Formats: sequence, C-alpha cells, structure tokens
Amino acid sequence: MPARDTYHNQVRKALINDGWTITHDPLRLEVGTKDVYIDLGAERLIAAEKAERKIAVEIKSFIGQSDVQDLKEAAGQYVIYDGVLEELEPERKLYLAVRQDVYQDLFAEPLGQIAVRKSGMRLVVFDSEKEAILRWIP
Repeated sequence: MPARDTYHNQVRKALINDGWTITHDPLRLEVGTKDVYIDLGAERLIAAEKAERKIAVEIKSFIGQSDVQDLKEAAGQYVIYDGVLEELEPERKLYLAVRQDVYQDLFAEPLGQIAVRKSGMRLVVFDSEKEAILRWIP
C-alpha cells in the first residue's frame, strides 16, 4: 500500500466536516494483475435527489522542487485513475484535492487551467489549517 500524502488527515477531516462519509481509506481497485490505490473513497446522501453521490479523492501536496513537475505527475495520475474508475465504478467521480495556495499559485494560472481543461480534472480545494473544503471545481 502506498504512503499517505502529507495532507491526508486534513482532507479526510475536511470531507467529514463537509458532510461526507469516508467509505474507503484508501480505495483499492484491481485492474487486471495490478492494484490501484486512490487516497479516499467517500459518499453522501443527497436528500433532495433521493440519491447517493460517490466520489474518490486523490490528495496531492505539491511540495516537490518543481510545481510544473508536480503538475505533470498529478495530471498523469489523474487521467489513469479517472479511466480506471470509469471502467470499474462509473458512478464514482474522481477529484484531485489541492490546498488553497496551490490552487491560487498553479491551477488558477494559465498552465494549470490548460491541464485542468485538457485532462477533464475535477478539483476540490481545501484549507489545511481549518480542515475545510473551500470549493469544488467543477
């Protein structure tokens, strides 16, 4: 099993604070002879729709020496994991969890916007100190 991301516990608590139930920590998916581990699986009952919403959350800290390299690795991982989920659990949507400062410094900038647009990436922006979800994109 892979090591947990630096902000794993903060994102887990932020999701719970936002009304999500953590169902998997991590979410393990078998793809042929390989295993894929997505950091968290969660679900929430949407009362108005009388339906359950399921998500998977991959947490990225972006603390490497190069934010461009971190972005390339995160985008590649996102595309692979999103494809696996589409095949095995199509009702579950993948989100990449990033801190608010990473969103402002990278994803709100043109390079990050291109990566989001071209990969179809969905983001969840969190505040690590307050353990709160700030926004969901899209």
